Amino acid sequence: MTNPFMKKLLIPAFLFLNQAVSAQYKSSNINFSKLTEVTGTPYMIATVDHVEKMSGEVIPFLLFIDTQTGTQQRVDFPGNSYPGLPEQVRIDSLGINLILLQARTHDLDGKKGINWNDPAQVFILSVDGRQKHQLTDSSFFVRTSAVSRTTGTLVVTGHYDSNNNHRYDAGDSNEIQVFDLKSRKLLYKI
Repeated sequence: MTNPFMKKLLIPAFLFLNQAVSAQYKSSNINFSKLTEVTGTPYMIATVDHVEKMSGEVIPFLLFIDTQTGTQQRVDFPGNSYPGLPEQVRIDSLGINLILLQARTHDLDGKKGINWNDPAQVFILSVDGRQKHQLTDSSFFVRTSAVSRTTGTLVVTGHYDSNNNHRYDAGDSNEIQVFDLKSRKLLYKI
């Protein structure tokens, strides 16, 4: 048997819950920080920070926008990560057209979330944002990278925290890594 008093309370309770959930969603903030054209395609890339006002958590993502159709493709990274700016690499003679991006996405020490002391990784994205591939290892601290447009390779410098003291020092293993951009494979470690 149902209590008529409980029935009367359920409707206002559901309405209140609906408003609370709706208000929580509306209390978030979207910040667009940069637009990047993907040359030779109808795509633009927007870098976006979605800030939750209730928790203060920043959820970064990239939004690939097809300017002909208005369709969008969202590329997510872990919450509180630090994705850098996307850079298009287009080498028509080698059939390469992709987006390179450095991002800090791995909390190496596992203490306070992702911060500037954590390693940056290199990612390759398709020009429409539908494919995402991490090139460098999560524990490799990327310092610099450059593309050889003659060979279609990416040269990356950095180090591994060999002694696990969470800082760059003499005990760390420096390395140069060379990747083939077409196959997305590591060719050499120097």
